[in-house]
Amino acid sequence: MSGAGPALEIVEPGLLALVEDLGRPGLGALGVGRSGAADEDSFRLANRLVANAERAAAIEFVLGGLAVRFRRTATVALTGATADVRAGDRAAAFNAPFAVRAGELLRVGRPASGLRSYLAVRGGLGVAPVLGSRSWDSLARIGPPPLRSGDLLPLAGDDDGEPSVDVAPVPPRGGPATLRVLPGPRADRFTPWALETLFGTAYEVTADSDRVGLRLAGAPLRTRDGGQLPPEGMVTGALQVPPNGRPVLFLADHPVTGGYPVIGVVASADLSRAAQLRPGDTVRFRRTSPAAAGAPPPGPVAAGSAARSRRPPRG
Repeated sequence: MSGAGPALEIVEPGLLALVEDLGRPGLGALGVGRSGAADEDSFRLANRLVANAERAAAIEFVLGGLAVRFRRTATVALTGATADVRAGDRAAAFNAPFAVRAGELLRVGRPASGLRSYLAVRGGLGVAPVLGSRSWDSLARIGPPPLRSGDLLPLAGDDDGEPSVDVAPVPPRGGPATLRVLPGPRADRFTPWALETLFGTAYEVTADSDRVGLRLAGAPLRTRDGGQLPPEGMVTGALQVPPNGRPVLFLADHPVTGGYPVIGVVASADLSRAAQLRPGDTVRFRRTSPAAAGAPPPGPVAAGSAARSRRPPRG
């Protein structure tokens, strides 16, 4: 619920803490990317756990280290890269809603694996929207800027019903990872063995990766003619290959156009996993088909796809 005055204070933002929602879809023709939460699965789950509207703004933070003091009692949930949590003098857990009392400090440690975590507060964060979104776009540099110590955040009143979940079973976040790729649209611009190289070798996430994209080290992918193209539209998940042959996997804040060829596009269902890869993690790519590209990733239950409910099933 909303109310007068700020509800929480950022005491320590950690390495990087941002306000994010589901972004700004539909503005690509104006040169504005969608942006929004990098790990959309974890973001959506955090909001569901506290019964927020799906696009309510939350905090995305990198490698833990977040400390927030609450000025009033609130229901919160943490998802994504899992770490130790303290609410005042009590231990708390990820992937489950819990209460933080007025005056208490919520502190999150460093995750053992994974990169990004999410803090959702019942009611959502009420910072001022820019172009219809409360997301920070690190490439376009629009939206609420990165959080700093002393920042005060209000709530927006974006709750939707009452929390009804005890705990959500989710797989661990982080690497190593295998991501499904649909070849193209410019696979024909590469040498015959480039796709074989992409699907047959491992790549390593480098330290210059960010919300724009994962920059990968490994076997180079060679083009037939140097690889330069007239600018064309780019999508989240595109594997763009610059002249050095090292692919870049575009994430939430990618540019809306690019002039290097795209050898393949990562399945949308695998992008949240990609957003959790940290420098040094290993990633492999596996060829997929258009029909399979939209299916959930194989293996454990996808984040947020199931939860234990306090409420009995209806009818």
